Amino acid sequence: MQLDLENLKFTLHTTDAQSKARAGTVVTDHGVIETPIFMPVGTVASVKGVHQKELKEEINPDIILGNTYHLFLRPKTEILRKAGGLHKFMGWDRNILTDSGGYQVYSLSANRKIKEEGVKFKSHIDGSMHLFTPENVMEIQRVIGADIIMAFDECTPYPCDYNYAKRSMHMTHRWLDRCITHLEKTPFTYDFEQTFFPIVQGSTYKDLRRQSAEYIANTGAEGNAIGGLSVGEPAEEMYGMTEVVCEILPEDKPRYLMGVGTPINILENIALGIDMFDCVMPTRNARNGMLFTAHGTINIKNKKWEDDFSQLDEMGTTFVDREYSKAYLRHLFAANEYLGKQIATIHNLGFYMWLVREARKHILAGDFRQWKDIMVKQMDKRL
Repeated sequence: MQLDLENLKFTLHTTDAQSKARAGTVVTDHGVIETPIFMPVGTVASVKGVHQKELKEEINPDIILGNTYHLFLRPKTEILRKAGGLHKFMGWDRNILTDSGGYQVYSLSANRKIKEEGVKFKSHIDGSMHLFTPENVMEIQRVIGADIIMAFDECTPYPCDYNYAKRSMHMTHRWLDRCITHLEKTPFTYDFEQTFFPIVQGSTYKDLRRQSAEYIANTGAEGNAIGGLSVGEPAEEMYGMTEVVCEILPEDKPRYLMGVGTPINILENIALGIDMFDCVMPTRNARNGMLFTAHGTINIKNKKWEDDFSQLDEMGTTFVDREYSKAYLRHLFAANEYLGKQIATIHNLGFYMWLVREARKHILAGDFRQWKDIMVKQMDKRL
């Protein structure tokens, strides 16, 4: 089934000569997104622990991500509609992408039932029962009002039996057709347009991934996503699947790898032709005291930082890197002070944004491959 929509403009500026890395721009009604890009995760209309002012001025992403499952349960779609959509509700005037809830459905395995009609699930907040179908998930995302909205899919676990993965993939394709049919008769809720991305599935089976990528490419959507990776499979499997899919997905459309990943994962997948990423890792790991840097990872809770009064990160891109020391941040974690988690979060998000922007510079300069290989070695250390 094909889409008949044109709401997003993607321009591919250059592809690296020694890899498949690409530099491009995506334009929507809420502004320009320079790719490759990392999207900070704002699950419940908030990037955890970060004010929108810090997000905008220090971390400075072109786009962030919201979560349909969580926003549907709280604050609920009626509130978002009254607010005029998620942008106005959270005070964010740049781009937003919403995932469709497929991943949350996967992670709720004890509290959900998957059928052809859709997914029945129990709210993790109050135990109430709900049904997600391809149709109502499109309606919910219309009301949330993200610039880029995702197809409803099933994210298979790892490891996954071949026959289950195959059945699940075909159901995801049937759900995709229902999403498209319903979208075409569901008008935009607000005064800006939305773009729809379908999702490639197929677990870690190359033949299924190829089949799914062909099905997704044939919808003619303005961007395409790859789901069902970064769910516990070895990194080499992830890269293998990404490579297979990127050979099939159209070159003139942005490619989004969902839920990935470590800084190394991001660079390796950029090299395979991915343009867009999101992951909770920089924020979640920050709250546990892990800092990502260009020279490796730091566990700030370790005693070795107790009397290290050097800047948090000498090459840091945000104010926290310059204004606070490692010893001070370690003290905040030891004292269980909220500020520690906020500082670490801003640092990690700032680093992720620096990484993808630096990658873009090197793609445009023609030396991405050499730079990437050096960075991967450097970052693969515990400091």
